[in-house]
Amino acid sequence: MKTLIIVESPTKANTIKNLIPKDYEVVASVGHIRDLATSGKGGYGVNIEKDFKPNYIIIPTKYKTVKQIQKQAQNKKVLIATDPDREGEAIAWHIATLLNLDVNEKIRIRFFEVTKNAINKALANPKPIDMNLVSSQETRRILDRIIGFDLSKLVQRKLHSTSAGRVQSVALKMIYERENEILNFVKEAYYLVFAEFAEFKADYEKNSPKQKDKSLAERVCKEAGKDFEVTNIQIKNQNLHPAYPYTTSRLQQDGIVRLKMNASTVMRTAQKLYEGVKIDNQLVGLITYMRTDSTRLSQEFVRAATAYIKTNYGSEYFGRYRVPKATKSSQEAHEAIRPTDLNYTPEKVKPFLNNREFLLYQMIYNRAVGSLMKPGIDELKTVTLSSGGHNFLATFTKQIFLGYRILYVNDTKDEAVTFNYSVGDKLASKRVYQEKKFTQPRRRYSEATLIQEMEKLGIGRPSTYAETTRKIADVGYVRRQKGYFVPTEQGMLTAANLVEYFTTFINTSYTSKMEEQLDLIADGKEMKTEILNSFITTFKPLLENANKKMPYQAIKKEVVEVGEMCPRCGKPLVYRENKKGEKFIACSGFSSKPQCTYTRSIEE
Repeated sequence: MKTLIIVESPTKANTIKNLIPKDYEVVASVGHIRDLATSGKGGYGVNIEKDFKPNYIIIPTKYKTVKQIQKQAQNKKVLIATDPDREGEAIAWHIATLLNLDVNEKIRIRFFEVTKNAINKALANPKPIDMNLVSSQETRRILDRIIGFDLSKLVQRKLHSTSAGRVQSVALKMIYERENEILNFVKEAYYLVFAEFAEFKADYEKNSPKQKDKSLAERVCKEAGKDFEVTNIQIKNQNLHPAYPYTTSRLQQDGIVRLKMNASTVMRTAQKLYEGVKIDNQLVGLITYMRTDSTRLSQEFVRAATAYIKTNYGSEYFGRYRVPKATKSSQEAHEAIRPTDLNYTPEKVKPFLNNREFLLYQMIYNRAVGSLMKPGIDELKTVTLSSGGHNFLATFTKQIFLGYRILYVNDTKDEAVTFNYSVGDKLASKRVYQEKKFTQPRRRYSEATLIQEMEKLGIGRPSTYAETTRKIADVGYVRRQKGYFVPTEQGMLTAANLVEYFTTFINTSYTSKMEEQLDLIADGKEMKTEILNSFITTFKPLLENANKKMPYQAIKKEVVEVGEMCPRCGKPLVYRENKKGEKFIACSGFSSKPQCTYTRSIEE
């Protein structure tokens, strides 16, 4: 009997076909094939009165795919190899249900890298579908459906907003609160003093944002003359430890900051590297599964990396495998993101990758290898220079041992300034001067820092970060300004009302606690119905109260005319803004009937 393997992605399917015997067939579901219906009470697709029983339907665009899978599965042994996380487990269950397969039979295979060795191990060890993971995903989906549907209807009707959701609204609240913090911040002046020398600058020892005494700064500038003496030198070595290999969140953050991608692009690119890239006419999965909270590495990889480091850099560069601390959230995968085969060095595969793929793969490769190398060692020389009874400090750094940094030697770095004086030596300063500064509020969130904070607070999961940040921008609640999220008027209005009427749910602690409860369901320690019942009994009264008491509020935007008439219909042209906050010129007849859709850029 032939065996049919069902995966999610067509690319992954093609890669697997090249790695298994010809008597296997592989087909892709292309993601989810079923979802909650939008029928029934509230349009939830869930019967709240009957233990939250879900009503699943085949996604309309997937009828053809389902028929193809059902046809190919006839008279074959079926193995389901969807992604190794909760979402993948749920898809596996939906597929099994449509094929009338017994979920208690060994029909599920899981692998975290698309390589011949990993697939063969999985084929030799099939398991039943993990219904606890399925239940956890189903609970999340039901929560998101109820909250999303009810809150979206409310804000659409009352505020003319677009949507609201469980995680999305908390992310918006964080941005809203940071914006209020910035708006209410009162700047205070403080005074710094510096001594400038030929090759370096030294800080007055009391320099700090807390130094608000202008007279002190003026007195130091007056009393510290040109003649300085070296009064103390402290030398110590500093160990610079390599970072752990990438988790999803950290990969997204570095992809945003270092590669100037957004989180969604980082994940799409990583997905391609995981599923397979054509190298020498063969599809190769270059990295392990890219949705993970874990920084653990397999012993197999550690052994391979140990040999690789010793051969290519020398035994003195090999450090040790640091066992990561267990975190309560590391549920999604058993390893960090790492290369599947160290022989596929970034330089070797560069001709087969586009620029984004290469840069992301290089980051993943170097981070995983570097995590097993020795720390870099720097010599820190802290010098005290004195004049007129006042002390100034300067620190000089010299590399002693590169350690893991040898992987990054091509990164450009300014030449370090050396200090070749001894205690008692005299130096002449060019000038001693003060700078008036003002205290600053915390910065707005960038996409990277928002993801970092969400991870720290336990909000969402690795697979949700990119979708959350994309969503709040797409619906017009924030716009990106010089890399930072700036809430729009509509975003501020929406967040203010959600905070006022749903503070029990739209807050970081509740959302984090919900993730913990979903983890307990996945571990078989909590029941889905108990958590959903607890949620609904608290949520519904708040919704009823908001429906009654939340006032109707619409932001009235001032219409500014350009001073020209529309070349199409003759009505006045006006300035408008898109969701990103960018201004353009449009016809004022856009909202009239018949509608005039004339637009042009301001530059035109």
